[in-house]
Amino acid sequence: MRLWSLHSKYLDSKGLIALWREGLLAQAVLAGKTKGYKNHPQLDRFKAQRNPLKSIGCYLHHVHAEASRRGYDFDGSKILESPKTAPVMTVTRGQLKFEWEHLRRKLQKRDPVNLREVGAVKVVKPHPMFRVVAGGVEVWERI
Repeated sequence: MRLWSLHSKYLDSKGLIALWREGLLAQAVLAGKTKGYKNHPQLDRFKAQRNPLKSIGCYLHHVHAEASRRGYDFDGSKILESPKTAPVMTVTRGQLKFEWEHLRRKLQKRDPVNLREVGAVKVVKPHPMFRVVAGGVEVWERI
């Protein structure tokens, strides 16, 4: 499961579709609707929120918005809770850098054209619900 901290605008089509599916799986876990993935490290930051379902709903809302911007028809009705105001979560600079390099390696293999497009980015933006703070790679990341 990969719930990217970086903005979904950087993902290629396969990455965006995978993020949507994995976000929906994360939502199902947080809602208690599945038995698998309950202890997945990527869920820890959502579980730590006051309202985990609203947090993952906000996350999915932004992924859905990016998909819509690209002309994809993701079913937004699958988002269980989509808050009007987004809960702000933090992500460390080290985590964002780690994910950026991870994405670049993935794109190098499966979508070199998209890699050239995102490769020119100087400042990597996080997912809209994240605020960047100082720090290294997050403790929940599997390296």
